[in-house]
Amino acid sequence: MNTVTSLDGFTVGITASRRAEELATLLTRRGAAVVHAPAIRIVPSADDRELERVTCEIVADPPDVVVATTGIGFRGWMAAAEGWGQAEELGRALGSSRLLARGPKVGGAIRAAGLEEEWSPDSESCAEVLDRLLAEGVEGRRIAIQLPAAGPDRVEDACDVLRRAGAEVVGVPVYGWTPSEDRAPMDRMIELVATGGLDAVTFTSAPAASTLLKRAEETGMIEMVLHSFRHRVLAACVGSVSAGPLRELAIPVTFPERSRLGALARHIEDELPSRADTIHAAGHELSIRGGCVVVDGEARQLPPAAMSLMRALGSQPGRVVPREDLLAALPGGGGDTHAVEMAVARLRASLKAPKAIQTVVKRGYRLAVDHFDARVEGL
Repeated sequence: MNTVTSLDGFTVGITASRRAEELATLLTRRGAAVVHAPAIRIVPSADDRELERVTCEIVADPPDVVVATTGIGFRGWMAAAEGWGQAEELGRALGSSRLLARGPKVGGAIRAAGLEEEWSPDSESCAEVLDRLLAEGVEGRRIAIQLPAAGPDRVEDACDVLRRAGAEVVGVPVYGWTPSEDRAPMDRMIELVATGGLDAVTFTSAPAASTLLKRAEETGMIEMVLHSFRHRVLAACVGSVSAGPLRELAIPVTFPERSRLGALARHIEDELPSRADTIHAAGHELSIRGGCVVVDGEARQLPPAAMSLMRALGSQPGRVVPREDLLAALPGGGGDTHAVEMAVARLRASLKAPKAIQTVVKRGYRLAVDHFDARVEGL
């Protein structure tokens, strides 16, 4: 007996480049299968000499305010300073400044360095940090801001606004990002999103979301991907900032209250089972998931062809699906209707609920949904 618990039978895509293994472990412990396709890779600053110069400047003359925008960037800055033998000096300089963090993850990196942030916004938005500084007044103040290479918050635009308001702004160039060199895993994930082979995709940064969508457009699959995200595949983000590029394309998103990987895994654990459609057919309760069908509370693992048929039948519960449509749904989409008959036979055997799949002579097959009004189909 294979009793279902938590995320059994669900398949989740992971786009993260960093901490992907940690997130995968959190999900697989809950029963999910994972598909990993890093959307981006983090690269060091193109010119460490500039970072070292700025660091020396900050050590010699600590700014009034330091704004840390990303956890990985702040940790990278401290690691680089350690390599130059300046970690202690930088720590003292930052400790004498007011430290503002863009969000909780950045605050965690600050505390891990033995420092303490004064404030961080719940929104994880640099725009809110900027509003706070402008409200306080920045004329004549020296403000250091950690610069990511890109992102939805337009940190460099914020620097320009502060300069126009009279502040002296010191940019701290720590790291950048670029699309992963190996596009094959991402292309495979895009295909799985488009065909419904994933139940959810996780995003832990806005650049990762932007990169997946851009690649889907390049490969000609953007419309299918958008349709899947809007109707079937859950877009699960670690926070509101990472959700930005998805929201711009009217993709529904969900994220936990706290921007943490553990919270994201628990959020997915709550969301996916609640979203799974439950179908009552031939006296059985069926729930179609990405990797299996749950029958009366037990997971039934299906072969790929049988799973494809189940998705096609489940998309129209109770309605007749013609053999030609089921043939097109089979992997490869080739052969003749005999292939459909064989796949249906394997599907019935795998479900251990043969009466749940009903043959409609000369027409096709349907799920024998309880209380379905057969007059709709003219039966």
